[in-house]
Amino acid sequence: MIRNPILPGFNPDPSICRVGDEYFIATSTFEWFPGVQIHRSTDLVNWDLACRPLSRASQLDMRGNPDSCGVWAPCLSYADGLFWLVYTDVKRLDGNFKDAHNYIVTAPAIEGPWSDPVYVNSSGFDPSLFHDEDGRKWFVNMQWNHRGRSLGGQPKSPAFDGILLQEWHPEHGLIGPVRNIFAGSPLGLVEGPHLFKRNGWYYLTTAEGGTGYGHAVTMARARQIEGPYEMHPQTHLITSKDHPDAPLQRAGHGQIVETPKGEVYHTHLCSRPLPGRFSPLGRETAIQKCVWGDDDWLYLEHGGTVPALDVPAPASASPRPVGSVRRVFDGPDLPPEFQWLRTPCPERLFTLGQDGLVLHGRESIGSWFEQALIARRQEHLQYRAETELADFDPETYQQAAGLATYYNRHKFHFAAVTWDETLGRCLTIMSCPGDWPNAALHWPCDPVVLAPGPVWLAVKVSRSVQQFFWHQGGDWQALGPALDAAVISDEGGRGEHGSFTGAFVGMLAFDITGQGRSARFRNFDYLPKADRV
Repeated sequence: MIRNPILPGFNPDPSICRVGDEYFIATSTFEWFPGVQIHRSTDLVNWDLACRPLSRASQLDMRGNPDSCGVWAPCLSYADGLFWLVYTDVKRLDGNFKDAHNYIVTAPAIEGPWSDPVYVNSSGFDPSLFHDEDGRKWFVNMQWNHRGRSLGGQPKSPAFDGILLQEWHPEHGLIGPVRNIFAGSPLGLVEGPHLFKRNGWYYLTTAEGGTGYGHAVTMARARQIEGPYEMHPQTHLITSKDHPDAPLQRAGHGQIVETPKGEVYHTHLCSRPLPGRFSPLGRETAIQKCVWGDDDWLYLEHGGTVPALDVPAPASASPRPVGSVRRVFDGPDLPPEFQWLRTPCPERLFTLGQDGLVLHGRESIGSWFEQALIARRQEHLQYRAETELADFDPETYQQAAGLATYYNRHKFHFAAVTWDETLGRCLTIMSCPGDWPNAALHWPCDPVVLAPGPVWLAVKVSRSVQQFFWHQGGDWQALGPALDAAVISDEGGRGEHGSFTGAFVGMLAFDITGQGRSARFRNFDYLPKADRV
């Protein structure tokens, strides 16, 4: 069986394609760098990170992008001996405008080398590229309507203004007329378009209802790619919107894939909320087995529209057991699960070598430009993370380094080694428990005086509660009170409709004097506890 989610933790907007006997899924990375995660599988059960293709400044520079902007909803496909990756770099979130720029990169193999981007358009986000049987290529994306107020006495315009289609040529770019081919269902907020062709039908699968608890996969079809498109008999192929007790919530936004034997599956994003509807793991990737009906419409194999936790796999395969991950920083490369924020210039944030991972303190926690935070996804509802801060000697309270659980600039908890005028070097907690938009700091505990030398830091997260720990060679001691882990979630702070990523845990340093004081970390351990829902 396939156990959902197949990509746990922050892995939304899954675009899937098959090349031979291998499957690939591309997911959104938003403000985290390098951009786009691509996972590989041969059985749809077990998945490995294959690459993050947007890894240099010519492809992606997100310095200054607000939280939850950056890379939205990529589309991965394979044609003409190349992988094609379409992606958006969104430059604005709040207000009427989005400033969503769409690009295409290609590579002969999934590991690369990936090309410099070709700019396509900026009319809306969630772009997709469809390779038709006759060799023509078609670009689709949702259209964003910024007119939030009535114009000239006309009714208010919806922001999600339908799905645009235009032919695209590798040498000439967009050619021919632009057509709005699908306005969506009455659920509204139509986005995430992907095209699929079978038996003379063009199937358009879209996301609707927003990416919250009203989310859905909506399907339509037409005999001609330009339309007209008729709606699926159920309207929605996959949704949990009317089933608040379903274990997989917020189901929507995915894509069709067929196995070599003709079995059909459909990916979708989902979340596993805690009681009270908090999703620290963000939007994850799941997959459902489907069947083609006698009417040539796609349906979930188990019936209805609610996604299942366990679905049949195309072949016998056992999910890998949950295991701990220990990383010792003694080489030139950052372990693959770690990312940083926004900048294509990581050498300004960190260096690696035999002596460890050295973070160069830059701007404050929550900066939209240069923030020395090296972190990995929280992939389990219960886990413990540990690190050794081997060397850090602050000279002012404007310098700090330590261990952080982080969502964005107004949702984080930070166990920080810093400096106090009275105490000298000390350990404290800086916290911002969902204070949007002010991002005001809270101080949950009094500072602890530290002896010279290394400091070991840990955090234990148990669903909606987290606790920091520390020691300097003795037994672990609790640092401060238990903290609310639920705010480090999609719904914490401003809520589900303004937060699109997921919880991270990692090492952080800042130096807002501008002197770039460094902090050296020796290792990082992630110890999960299996806990599916």
